[in-house]
Amino acid sequence: MAKRETLLLTQKDIQQLFTMRDCLRVVEGTFRSHGRGYVQMPAKSYLYIPQYQGDFRSMPAFVEDLGAAGIKWVNVHPNNPQKGLPTVMAMIILGDVKTGFPLCVMDGTHLTNLRTGAAGAVAAKYLARKNSKTVALIGSGRQAVTQLEALRLLFKIKQVSVWSKDRSSDERFMRHFKGALFQVRRASHPAACVKGADIVTTITPSRRPIIQYKWLSPGTHINAIGADAKGKEEIMPQVLKRAKVVIDDWEQASHSGEINVPFSRGQLTRRDIHATLGEVITQQKKGRSNSREITVFDSTGLSIQDIACAHTVYRLALKQGKGTFKRFF
Repeated sequence: MAKRETLLLTQKDIQQLFTMRDCLRVVEGTFRSHGRGYVQMPAKSYLYIPQYQGDFRSMPAFVEDLGAAGIKWVNVHPNNPQKGLPTVMAMIILGDVKTGFPLCVMDGTHLTNLRTGAAGAVAAKYLARKNSKTVALIGSGRQAVTQLEALRLLFKIKQVSVWSKDRSSDERFMRHFKGALFQVRRASHPAACVKGADIVTTITPSRRPIIQYKWLSPGTHINAIGADAKGKEEIMPQVLKRAKVVIDDWEQASHSGEINVPFSRGQLTRRDIHATLGEVITQQKKGRSNSREITVFDSTGLSIQDIACAHTVYRLALKQGKGTFKRFF
């Protein structure tokens, strides 16, 4: 008789099971699966709640070469920190692909932060200059922390600049990395923040472009992370027009990524998009061509990453005896 219990995993369980280094490996593998077409991933569906300045998103996926299927339910409410809650919260349900039985229900908030940071670092691995040492972060919240935590595992970072509209958030970010083997400074302006940076990461909810082309040095790589819904943008269209643009997924990026606004206005076309990151990783398309070109990775956040990470966590939990089993049916 089939087992009728579902494993429940809390955020604390996941933190004890799954590291950023684990996540980098899983996320890179998932981009590879995406590039080879071994996934099913309907585009995110959105429920907008304008009166509360937030939204909910449902994100189903099937990673065929892992035999992993499930769905993430996630919100984005930018005003949550004022109420003592994270901006982003999520839950993930993993299903048995043979029967549909819910194998596991787990916190998805920590995994979302980890896999978002890992996606940016994997993109930088393939698109940034190999000797990149300076990082600029526009935005300083929780996802800025995981972006830098992932990058520091792949690059020998010497200097970090950070800027956001919230000075107290910047100061918390700097305290988090106190004692790190690199210098962290708060910039007075976005232009000063990105000046001379090898890798620029934008992690804001902005609906007006922040990054201008004239601020960037030759050879800069940009991870555009914050634009994850229709109408959001952090980078001037001129940058995208003149850079080599790599996206995570065409369907999502064109509707909710960094390219969504200029694409809807006709300022960009599909011809301006060089490749998906999966195509670069599987060598169907070339990544960086030279040391002076500007590259951009448009990250919308893929449910296949969530499900692949959740699948790995579930297997580790079974092996190590973590979590609590509950019978629902």
